[in-house]
Amino acid sequence: MERSRTARLLIAAAMLLGTVAFVPPGQGGAPPAVPAAPQANQTFEWVEATLEDVQTALVTRRISCRALIQGYIDRIEAYDRQGPELRSIIALNPGALEDADALDAQPGLSRGANTGSLHCVPVLVKDNVDVAGMPTTAGSIAMVDTVPPDDAFVVEQLRAEGAIILAKANLDKFAFGFGGSSNAALAGQATNPYRPGFGPGGSSSGSAVGVSANLGMLAIGTDTGGSLRVPATVNGIVSIRPSMRLLSQDGIVPLALFQDTAGPMCRAVEDCARMLDVMAGFDGSELSGQFTLPLQRDDTGVLIDSAEEFAAIVGTAPGAYEAALDPEALEGARIGVVRALFGSDPDVNAQLEAAIEQMERAGATVEDVTVPELSVVTGFVSMSAYEFYDQLTTYLQSWPLEEGDTRPFSFDEVAERVTERGNTFVQRRNAGQDRFNNDTYNRNTLERPDIVRARIDAALDNTDLEGNVLGEPYDALMYPSVVSLPRQGSPAAGFNNRISPYAGYPAMTMPAGFTEATDARPALPVGMEFLGREFDEATLIGLAYGYQSVVEGTALARQSPTTTPELEGAPTNPPGRPATRPGRR
Repeated sequence: MERSRTARLLIAAAMLLGTVAFVPPGQGGAPPAVPAAPQANQTFEWVEATLEDVQTALVTRRISCRALIQGYIDRIEAYDRQGPELRSIIALNPGALEDADALDAQPGLSRGANTGSLHCVPVLVKDNVDVAGMPTTAGSIAMVDTVPPDDAFVVEQLRAEGAIILAKANLDKFAFGFGGSSNAALAGQATNPYRPGFGPGGSSSGSAVGVSANLGMLAIGTDTGGSLRVPATVNGIVSIRPSMRLLSQDGIVPLALFQDTAGPMCRAVEDCARMLDVMAGFDGSELSGQFTLPLQRDDTGVLIDSAEEFAAIVGTAPGAYEAALDPEALEGARIGVVRALFGSDPDVNAQLEAAIEQMERAGATVEDVTVPELSVVTGFVSMSAYEFYDQLTTYLQSWPLEEGDTRPFSFDEVAERVTERGNTFVQRRNAGQDRFNNDTYNRNTLERPDIVRARIDAALDNTDLEGNVLGEPYDALMYPSVVSLPRQGSPAAGFNNRISPYAGYPAMTMPAGFTEATDARPALPVGMEFLGREFDEATLIGLAYGYQSVVEGTALARQSPTTTPELEGAPTNPPGRPATRPGRR
């Protein structure tokens, strides 16, 4: 079926995109030079730069958009295939500098104002998300000929606010795994910037590694059962898995639409809040996945039919997430700690206890809470084994074949070209061919939502399953997002990553702190996850920003990887110091 994404091609033309080739970094693939000379950088620091830092530098003419983007390209060239060899990037966008020149030429900056909320902000896009004219490979050589004609809805939203798509990011093939592997045939195994050779988490590994190593400022990742939150944790950054339906699924290679969502990945809470404000919104596409009721299947769900209906269901006003950035949000907050989701790693648990102490000092009430029948909640299974078969075909056929188009046009055609994980394709073909008559699929799509939500709601409301009040309700639940430190292979996530997708509720992951560096290992990140009620992302953002504000400048704050410092000739933050962000409130 043909896509119905409103005005996509017009927006792409307006952004002056040229033909985009498949250009791996470090292989003669730097974007071609264009005549305009970049303004010399005077004081800008790429390491740990925030959106506010970039826009202040642009408005005050301390740096041009072109020079800014070139700086990130230089960092990719220096660190992604050289130095620590992070392998976070599959392909650079050869049109990135041309897009930067177009923004530099806009008259708004000369008046001291930017021309969009994300003006010239460089974004890494997980390579299962469409960028017009660039291959959407899903990390597999079988998909290198899959070149969509338009942007995914979430990419279109970012471009409309002036963001620049810098590159496509590495991922575990077809987003199958959330553990340690991101062994995309096109880029190789991504690695952890804090400890190269150790696992980066997955499947949004390239997005997380690239942001953490300051190879881009923001990134789009996707999450079916942990693929935003696991790599964010082990790479020491922030991610938001939004409520189901808040973001359109259009233009994203599906794994299981019943659980799939994109989400922002950033180094700073405020940047993720502003990014989510832009990504969220009503999409009239028949592939949006924005149903009138929560957790609906693709065979029965009724789509929201207007922006007004979407606003009524979601219940948040434009800019609500940025408005939630209150540095004192922890004062009076109530947070329920789910001890049953803690693991046995003493270093992880010690950092989480330190984070809890900081939240209490900031005025939050932090209490242990029990999720009723937690084993029932975590005992369900993911739908990726059942939905991938026919939903991949639907994606591939969402724009028509034209002369010379050699992309695969169905799951079976992809399977014929796959040179890796062939057994996974056999298993998913077998599970997906008759999914609507499969008892496991029906139980997990028809019964699971109500069962899981009732138990999570009871924990949040501080009641038992009969509705008896046990105490005051909580603003959010908190638990470790990953129960181990970064290690070789897959980090241990336990069952923690399942709760958000099974309930359809938002979850926000952020650094809780870093272990102390020793002779045997560097300082390593520990992450915590806040889980909230449906469409209550603003509360989670407020709690996360409050924590970030309280610990800034302390050992609990995010630390930059020592493997990717400022390039020679640029000002630096001393490697390993807690990141500071000039200009933040």
